[in-house]
Amino acid sequence: MASSWPSDPAKLLLARLVAHLEPELPHAEALRRELHRHPDLSGSERPTAERLRHALPNLRATRVADTGFMVRVGPPGPAVAVRAELDALPVVERTGVEWASTTKAAHACGHDVHMAALWALLRAARHIEDLPIGLVGLFQPREETQPSGAEDVVGSQLLAEQEVRAVIGAHVQPRVPNGVVSTGAGAVNAAADQFDIVIHGQPGHGAYPHVAIDPVPVLASIVLGLQELVGRTIDPIHPAVITVGHIEAGTAHNIIPETGSLHGVIRTMHESDRTHLHAAIRRLAEHTAAARGAHAEVSLIVGDPVLNNDRRLVQFVDPLLGHLGLPVAHEPFRSCGADDFSHYSRIAPILMMFVGTGGPSTGARHRVGLHHPTFLPGEESIRHMALALAAGVVGGAQLAH
Repeated sequence: MASSWPSDPAKLLLARLVAHLEPELPHAEALRRELHRHPDLSGSERPTAERLRHALPNLRATRVADTGFMVRVGPPGPAVAVRAELDALPVVERTGVEWASTTKAAHACGHDVHMAALWALLRAARHIEDLPIGLVGLFQPREETQPSGAEDVVGSQLLAEQEVRAVIGAHVQPRVPNGVVSTGAGAVNAAADQFDIVIHGQPGHGAYPHVAIDPVPVLASIVLGLQELVGRTIDPIHPAVITVGHIEAGTAHNIIPETGSLHGVIRTMHESDRTHLHAAIRRLAEHTAAARGAHAEVSLIVGDPVLNNDRRLVQFVDPLLGHLGLPVAHEPFRSCGADDFSHYSRIAPILMMFVGTGGPSTGARHRVGLHHPTFLPGEESIRHMALALAAGVVGGAQLAH
């Protein structure tokens, strides 16, 4: 389906937003460094939220999801919401910049860039007295943990009360070339669920395994079986991943433990695969344990759903990005990564854009991935992010009208 070139009103609104946005960008860079220097972990974001609120004078803030907040610019009635994440990661930063975090937390996922860009966009929008639609700036906590901040925001009904007609998000992405933006209709991020498996055996001495029931070989068999579930029970053209991230058993070299456990994640792009793997993991663990005289206790934790970009928003926003000189990726970036932004689709159509930081760039570290201790997007990424969000707002306004 072909995209439509933006209408004259859309281009005019975008031009006005960008004109007011450009003077804010140097201040956004300074704010980004301040936020980066003082990261807060999920659930403890109130200091970060306060810094942002103080930097947005004359805008009334409403608390959301305990440690987050939202502000509104523009007229009453229909609105477009733009989300930025407040939280940092439990990572010790190794970037070496003067404004690096000195704590055991770090913005190794680029959320500092997202916050600074949204701040600049809100400041710019305040100067447009005849803004044709409301703009809700949503500074959301707990994107990196469960229970997710987005789920709490949706459950609060605050966005429904604000008459939000579209929700826009963007994330820096080192696997996309620098300055390129990826949109793409349909699934761009996977559903993310967790599983915990505890094997109950019978303890004993390592010299006498025949009088014990060792949970360790049971765990090993289950780990191997989990890999086969994807390769042999899921359609090969459907993305799906099962990862075991933690195994624990025993306390000494010569003691057969009574219990052992493994913990992992499930990533799927199709709901039918998600349902199938939940049942298959439980069946595999229980039957593998029973065959060896042990007992399996399986817990499944349902997380974020698949993130599906709205096709109409993509059609509206892609030409606007091109109009701003931001190339749109020919092949949309899709991954089995997950983002709680997907929950907002329960409220309104959503669009998640991936703003590229890959490739050489002055002052940036792009050859490492998200969550790496040395991940540090260059300052030009703030401008790219802010422009992408501005295009998202104008595209959302077109959808709303």
